[in-house]
Amino acid sequence: MYVILVYDMDGKRVGKMLKLCRRYLSWIQNSVFEGELTDIQLKQLKSEAEALMSGKDSLIIFKNRDQKWLDKEVVGEERASIDNFL
Repeated sequence: MYVILVYDMDGKRVGKMLKLCRRYLSWIQNSVFEGELTDIQLKQLKSEAEALMSGKDSLIIFKNRDQKWLDKEVVGEERASIDNFL
């Protein structure tokens, strides 16, 4: 499934969440990631994220069956491209 993940964390835990999300998804902007995950990978990511979170931290996950069903428009400079050139 195609996933867009957004998090809002206390400053003390931001670095740990960033490293965790980069293991599973592609970074596209501050605290925003996207990519393809299996159901098992998503469950693992959520479990590890919940272990890092406390208080008013939040994690929002948008899921879709396939990226082709999502229109993506970038206005301004794209922070990080996830295009792969062969």
